[in-house]
Amino acid sequence: MKKIYVLPLLLMTMVFFSSCKKNIKSEAAPEKKTYSILQDSTSINWTAYKTTAKVPVKGQFSELIVENLKKDTTAVGALNGLRFKIPVNSLFTNDTLRDGKLKKFFFGSMKNSAFIKGTLNMNNENTSTVELTMNGITRELPIAYIVTNNKVTIVGNMELDNWQAKVALEALNVVCKDLHTGDDGISKTWSDVKIEVIAVLKYE
Repeated sequence: MKKIYVLPLLLMTMVFFSSCKKNIKSEAAPEKKTYSILQDSTSINWTAYKTTAKVPVKGQFSELIVENLKKDTTAVGALNGLRFKIPVNSLFTNDTLRDGKLKKFFFGSMKNSAFIKGTLNMNNENTSTVELTMNGITRELPIAYIVTNNKVTIVGNMELDNWQAKVALEALNVVCKDLHTGDDGISKTWSDVKIEVIAVLKYE
């Protein structure tokens, strides 16, 4: 008689475990949302200075090319390790004559001047670096950043001497001598440039 009940018991056990497996699969955790940069919505602004009074001259680069688009569960993670290049021809200051001089005499006096290239090295302490390549030279640029929802604001101060841009600055100062001369009669183009990047990210 015992043998008669063994088969039904085995069948019930198999049905039970099969049902459990189906429930486990149906209760799988949903995929987490991720951040990724919107390169067309990201703005790259800079402020240079002229005359001994250090009068600001503002401009921007209107194009950003991201070479390794990343996704991450945090905004900082989506930017960390990001490789990019900025076409110099996208430079814009709202002054056509100034734009032409900067492209021809400043960047035109540099090596490999078609692009400014870089890699973001982000951390979670609001201070990071950009490995920036310009004039054929790669240097680290210290930056600070602030995260606000899906926007990361990055700021830094670029000392052009670190990229051996003295010749380029002198070439620019020659063609802009009158415009860079202050009330004291001295013509000066400063070697430090303030950088501000506002990176907009999508979250989906």
